[in-house]
Amino acid sequence: MQIIIEFCVSNLANGAHQAFETLKKDPNLDVIEYGCLSHCGKCARSLYALVDGKVVTGNTPEELVNHIYEYVETHPVF
Repeated sequence: MQIIIEFCVSNLANGAHQAFETLKKDPNLDVIEYGCLSHCGKCARSLYALVDGKVVTGNTPEELVNHIYEYVETHPVF
């Protein structure tokens, strides 16, 4: 079962695009871009993505990628 990583297009424009591109290269992840994920407050304050429906944030694209992989490691998908 693939892990789904969802990005908001507005957050990509605010700086998460590098994280998006990094994660797209991982064949174990299904990375998707949406117009809006309805987390506007989070979107305005930080970089974020939904990992299997859970919000994961970071202050930089690199930190966001690290936090996403940490989340994936501690929350295995069966």
